Amino acid sequence: MKLSDYYRDGRRGLSFELFPPKTAAGLESLYEHVDRLMAFKPDYFTCTYGAGGSTQGLTLDVLSEVRRRTQLPVASHLTCVGATTEQIRQFLQEAADRGTDFIVALRGDPPKGETSFRAVEGGLRYANELVELIRSLPHPFGIAVAGYPEVHQEAVDAATDLDNLKRKVDAGADIIITQLFYDNDDFYRFRDQCQQAGIEVPLIPGLLPITNLAQAQRITAMCKAKLPPKLVQRLSERDDATWQFDIGVQHARQQMLDLLENGAAGLHLYVLNKSQAAERMLQDCELGSAV
Repeated sequence: MKLSDYYRDGRRGLSFELFPPKTAAGLESLYEHVDRLMAFKPDYFTCTYGAGGSTQGLTLDVLSEVRRRTQLPVASHLTCVGATTEQIRQFLQEAADRGTDFIVALRGDPPKGETSFRAVEGGLRYANELVELIRSLPHPFGIAVAGYPEVHQEAVDAATDLDNLKRKVDAGADIIITQLFYDNDDFYRFRDQCQQAGIEVPLIPGLLPITNLAQAQRITAMCKAKLPPKLVQRLSERDDATWQFDIGVQHARQQMLDLLENGAAGLHLYVLNKSQAAERMLQDCELGSAV
């Protein structure tokens, strides 16, 4: 099945994003949570890697094991950071040899300590170039790219950001997965803008349930996403982990239900290698067909 087919003909595709743990205990815990997430009949799993490609090999190890355990397609993140075109080709060949089905193609953030992205000599500058490279190879990877409902933090303006997204789609992307957001109006506005720009591939909302306010504030600060003031106020009413988990997940569930009711093509959950928040969100919710 093609990547885009999970979001066609009334299907509501569901995917979960993982990251490679640093310890053996972390790996064991991750696979336990993957087993629990299977109760919600996801279509595929994705996995990130560390800054500058530092855990690419471990990412493929994780995906190989997830594929073995679940018999589901898997997607590896891939960025342009710190890699030559030849190194990217080598990674893609290894990914193909190990059964990776899809690639999440990203330019990537500047390395720590740098304020702007710079391609290495012999490397790529933009995500659309990465998509073009993947499409030039014989292996038929499905390709997802990133979209930014609140505009990429380095973009000059929303129009420029949208032009960049269209270049990625025109280069051969199958779907768009959005960065996290906490106000659905931002997603609906972005969806309208994509349609007006002639972007027709499935647009998948990416959600990160808040389970800890301080953690959410750190994450949104890094990617320049905003937290609604009323939500922050509600989360701040008690300095209690259970309270913040309950309020944050409740907000994410309401986001999800509203998105599905208003025609979202599916859902991508940033689960941070845990299952509890996703389990609470997805309880009694069928994403496999239109609701």
